[in-house]
Amino acid sequence: MMKEKITIVKVGGAIVEDEGMLNQLLADFQAIEGRKVLVHGGGRKATKMAAALGLETQMVGGRRITDAAMLEVVTMVYGGLVNKAIVAGLQAKGVNAMGLTGADGNIIRSHKRPVKDGIDYGFVGDVDTVDADRLSYIIEHVGMPVIAPLTYDGQGHLLNTNADTMASCVAKALAQHYEVTLIYTFEKKGVLSNPDDEDSVIPVITHADFAQLVKAGVISGGMIPKVENALAAIDEGVSKVIITLASAIDGKQGTIIK
Repeated sequence: MMKEKITIVKVGGAIVEDEGMLNQLLADFQAIEGRKVLVHGGGRKATKMAAALGLETQMVGGRRITDAAMLEVVTMVYGGLVNKAIVAGLQAKGVNAMGLTGADGNIIRSHKRPVKDGIDYGFVGDVDTVDADRLSYIIEHVGMPVIAPLTYDGQGHLLNTNADTMASCVAKALAQHYEVTLIYTFEKKGVLSNPDDEDSVIPVITHADFAQLVKAGVISGGMIPKVENALAAIDEGVSKVIITLASAIDGKQGTIIK
């Protein structure tokens, strides 16, 4: 029996922050046929909110150190401000969206990241489980999920969780029930072979390509975990992963991960 298709789109912080870009993305998202899920970030908004509250943002390797005060900020921004703005925007376009964190419906459990190499990330969660059955029930019977990058540990603690990782974990879990396409959107047309040339999109990246591109320094910084998450999704049953521009979520251009 053929599985029904579903598209999971991850949208990053820069798009979320710009009202015009976000509105266009939501219009494009509304136009995607069939079942769909939106996973969003919002780190730049969280950084601005923290500064307004007199809190300094600490980052290590592109990841946010989340102490108790910062956890309150990211919970407010990700689970509240950003999530509900997206839900309201989609409702206005006729999409019956439903905002969720990992704690809602017990859909995504995680554990607090242990201290490693002397770095304590604080209240940052690494995903343990995604309840694919419950999430698919929500998709089929309740509304289209808009998932904020917050998980929880089952002990009452919310945890800040990388949105790229969450999108990958949700895609892998839903591959049990659907034929999944995962689309990572950001400000570039795809993974570039030359960061100064917007049109130097690498059309396809495999595991072997990835190792060589990292070694050569073509893929570096925050793009490394993004491609790692994409490859992990392919390894665990996701049909297609595309890294592309936020204005190209129809999946017809960008870098395909195989």
